[in-house]
Amino acid sequence: MSALFSRSDALFSAGLLAAVVSPMASAETISGADTAWMLTSTALVLFMTIPGLSLFYAGLVRVKNVLSVLMQCFALTALMSVLWFVVGYTLAFGSAGVEQGPWVGDLGNLFLAKVSMESVSGSIPETLFVMFQLTFAVITPALIVGGFAERMRFSAMLLFSSLWLIVVYAPVCHWVWGGGWLGEMGLQDFAGGAVVHITAGVAALVAALSLGGRRGFGQTAMPPHNLTMTVTGAGMLWVGWFGFNAGSAVAADSSAAMAMLVTHLSAACGSLAWMGMEWIRHGKPSVLGIVTGMVAGLGTITPASGSVGPAGAVVIGLSAGVICYFATITLKNRLGIDDSLDVFPVHGVGGMLGLVMAGIFCSPSLGLFSGNGFSDGVETISGQLAIQLTGIGATFVYTALVSWVLLRVVNAMVTLRVDQDDETAGLDIVLHDERGYDL
Repeated sequence: MSALFSRSDALFSAGLLAAVVSPMASAETISGADTAWMLTSTALVLFMTIPGLSLFYAGLVRVKNVLSVLMQCFALTALMSVLWFVVGYTLAFGSAGVEQGPWVGDLGNLFLAKVSMESVSGSIPETLFVMFQLTFAVITPALIVGGFAERMRFSAMLLFSSLWLIVVYAPVCHWVWGGGWLGEMGLQDFAGGAVVHITAGVAALVAALSLGGRRGFGQTAMPPHNLTMTVTGAGMLWVGWFGFNAGSAVAADSSAAMAMLVTHLSAACGSLAWMGMEWIRHGKPSVLGIVTGMVAGLGTITPASGSVGPAGAVVIGLSAGVICYFATITLKNRLGIDDSLDVFPVHGVGGMLGLVMAGIFCSPSLGLFSGNGFSDGVETISGQLAIQLTGIGATFVYTALVSWVLLRVVNAMVTLRVDQDDETAGLDIVLHDERGYDL
């Protein structure tokens, strides 16, 4: 998903690899090739959430909470899909023929009122564009689950996630991709560094701070209960991410091909860098480390996947593996914050790093490391970096403040956290009356 602006020219004149045509722009014909690729990409992104992210997260928690995490991801997939249909899509992208404001889309597409079989978005049916965007709206709240895993009430999670989608995700999505102020400014966020990773990472950090650590955090070891499950989910995430990034070209073209290549290279380099850091510091590389490094590499290349080349992607992946590794150590060991599954240091830090790197490696004058050009009207790295930093700051501050307020509201309504006895017993039995394993 590159910037979704209503422009006569879908590419920035400075040479962005590709820009997604807004549903507000019309097209005479539908491309069968583009439609087939986007159908595939949409399925791949949904595959990232269920089963990919579900298994990745479920393997990382303790055995008494494995079903609770699977249940949260599955339920969020269903609930966020319905909310996107009702109000999320129109808040993010508005409706055809209506000039969109800088902050949020118009309400003309409530219940997808103006989306029909004949509606077209660029070279694909608008129904497909809606569905592709829906998969992003599903996985972003699901990522936040890792910040409060093993201690939040199921009812509180559903309520918070619903409100969060409407007042955080949809507006930020509009700012960047729906014709809002960050997109018009020229923010390079091809597939969701700000929209997905910073919003999810910051919300997870705020949730971890609000709920406090798990009982015994810092005194009792809480290792993953099933790394085999986590590695299985990680493999699904790696493959599914091609739909996430390459699908964001919204076309079966060279833009999608380059996005796929740089995505893969960054994931590979992130894996190797994190593994190498553990090997150097602890004498042995861990399975958990290499898969976490992969996710860091994928999250960090996401905003830059439409504007950098292969050499830039290698630098981005290596940087992600090292920087996100130290961010994780700092958050847990030095600050004592129980972001249970490392959402902020991997996704939040990765998203911010990727946006900064996009501002650097999009430059067409870096030799082997050259990218595909600055945003329209920008001529220097410093100019593009200023825009990227503005996007990072605005997304971080808005997400943090609104997420904190929402958590306070939800706590007043249903109480966020289970009590100590229930946490000790495990959420599987307490909240769902089931066990993950009964051998």
